[in-house]
Amino acid sequence: MNRNFNKSQSLRFFDCNAVEVKSKFGAEFRRFSLDRYKPGKFEDFYKLILHIHHISNMDVMIGYADVHGDLLPINNDDNFFKAVSSANTLLRVFIQRQGEH
Repeated sequence: MNRNFNKSQSLRFFDCNAVEVKSKFGAEFRRFSLDRYKPGKFEDFYKLILHIHHISNMDVMIGYADVHGDLLPINNDDNFFKAVSSANTLLRVFIQRQGEH
């Protein structure tokens, strides 16, 4: 293994500005990080989710598990920022095709 990679991987967990995102679509999981205080726009997050899950040709709904375990939607800049800023160290994101329950 490359030591530099391991060192940088472990250092990012000590960065209090970083929020680890674990997204789930079907049986597939993806992980990436966002800046807690500057996560960007919802539209960019939506495009990123579609890209990393290779589902760019479908409409999806995105939700997250809040600190109480409730599933809440992420569908605009306000609730996207709230989801990222209120997550402890891990934000669990769930993706469903539009119309699925």
